[in-house]
Amino acid sequence: MALNIRGKAAVVTGASRGVGKATALALARKGCSVLINYSRSRDEAEKAAKEVQAIGVNATLFAGDVSDDDVCRAMMETAARTLGRLDILINNAGTTRFIPHGNFDDVRDKDWARIFEVNVKGPFQCVRAARKYLEASGEGVVVNVSSIAGIIGAGSSIPYCASKAALINMTISLARALGPKVRVNSVAPGFIAGHWTQEGLGRDYDAGKKRAEERSALGRVCQPEDVAAAILSLITGSALITGQTIVCDGGFLVGPRG
Repeated sequence: MALNIRGKAAVVTGASRGVGKATALALARKGCSVLINYSRSRDEAEKAAKEVQAIGVNATLFAGDVSDDDVCRAMMETAARTLGRLDILINNAGTTRFIPHGNFDDVRDKDWARIFEVNVKGPFQCVRAARKYLEASGEGVVVNVSSIAGIIGAGSSIPYCASKAALINMTISLARALGPKVRVNSVAPGFIAGHWTQEGLGRDYDAGKKRAEERSALGRVCQPEDVAAAILSLITGSALITGQTIVCDGGFLVGPRG
């Protein structure tokens, strides 16, 4: 049975732009109030909140880094207090450093620490902080935003790939631990067009995007809205899907058109 999210409330981490913002807007269009988390981009987060409010639902802002457990706990308490409840958690906040995989000596200890703190420990801390609210909802849902980098071991850096593989694995553990009251799934996007990839690839962005399109069965890469739609399908679709990772990559893993 599909889940009706009208009147429910969600936390979306890293929601000032990109996939996070697109997801916040997609939830709002279904009648769901949203807490928009951001760590640095306050102006963009305020703009996102205004767009959510313009749809006709409540929106609240919360600044903070998910690698800090105190931030995660305060964020979930704020969501429950200001929105009146908490039913949905989207762990979208993530970080990386673009490092060619063969450049082992360029990978620093602080890269491993920072990437895993945000991409793996952060989602766990958010789930832990949200658990009591999600369980009280009776229809709690968590969606972790991973990456095909965690499946194929190719991406911005080796630590990033490893972190996203860990997040996929942790999704299974969390689904088992939180069932039957809370469902936990993840979505694994491929190349996402937009600022994050542009900033990381720089002058190589256009060439990288073209290569991804040519290697994809559908001949397209993801837009943030495509990933948001995949996330929404895991929330509002079948209530019997948990512990799964849905790939959203335009057929990149499938391979080029025959």
